[in-house]
Amino acid sequence: MAAQAGVSPMTVSRVINDRAGVGPETRAAVNEAIRVLGYTPNITARNLVTSTELKIGVVYSNPSAAFMSDFLTGVFEEASMRGARLILLRGDAAGPPSEAALQGLVASGVRGVILAPPLGESPLVLDVLRNARLPMAAVGAYRVDGAICVRIDDRRAAYEMTRQLIALGHRRLGFVLGNPDQAASAERLAGFHDAVRETDDVSTTIAQGDFSFTSGLRAAEQLLDDPSPPTAIFASNDDMAAAVVSVAHRRHLDVPGELAVAGFDDTSAAVTLWPPLTTVRQPVRELAAEALGLVAGEIGGLEPPLAERDDHVFDHQIITRLSTAPPPNDRP
Repeated sequence: MAAQAGVSPMTVSRVINDRAGVGPETRAAVNEAIRVLGYTPNITARNLVTSTELKIGVVYSNPSAAFMSDFLTGVFEEASMRGARLILLRGDAAGPPSEAALQGLVASGVRGVILAPPLGESPLVLDVLRNARLPMAAVGAYRVDGAICVRIDDRRAAYEMTRQLIALGHRRLGFVLGNPDQAASAERLAGFHDAVRETDDVSTTIAQGDFSFTSGLRAAEQLLDDPSPPTAIFASNDDMAAAVVSVAHRRHLDVPGELAVAGFDDTSAAVTLWPPLTTVRQPVRELAAEALGLVAGEIGGLEPPLAERDDHVFDHQIITRLSTAPPPNDRP
């Protein structure tokens, strides 16, 4: 069927399971091949394979509870559809699991592993899994040898959000950087700088965070203590953006009247505070589900060799809510 449609088996699987990441023309071609060939899914055979062979590890350690809630929901939903059994392994104190714990996961008989950010870029985790020769997919990671990477274009997303703030009239921008050990953090900062360079009169201040709410509090205090504080702050995730809003409220700054705030991810944190956040929406559930599906395909021999595969990049959206507005004219 893949040959009939001129696509990969993985793309066929996406269309059959009605998953995101396939363009309308490609989807139409696959559906036409299905019609021509008279294909119907063999549910009994698929259930037999998944129930007996799909034992997949999920390794996670992330300071954002909202992100992890969406991530695990996506993994659980895809696993339920495929009849896969999941083995969860949590890292220690926002870091990777110990080598002993990882070896225990390997010994449990998992056939593949899903890595939540930032563990897709952990040398310890990657070395153990590579040595075990296990298929793995890393969500939010970039250019990881031996792993499938599933992500959005972080640089482009940050660029678009920054351009939106500049278009509102903001010329003093603050940026809260994420975990310095993650490639996505560097990509988001690069996108921010790309946008700033297009306008001559924009000044910027950068504060370091680590994607946690607590780090966002520290970063917000640093940015707002500047002699010429920003009129808009773009944080690298929603948890840190929520922390910026909290600090603004404590300082009796109106958001967005005196300070515009934007986030990244569009997790539940974006809509559980006032005002709700303008943010970049990355489809965390879909990314996690795609990662599990790709590993399942690798286990079943449905995917091309890793060396022949590019990153799997999903679309993002800029979601405009009430936390951003033009800057006040009388702000120093």
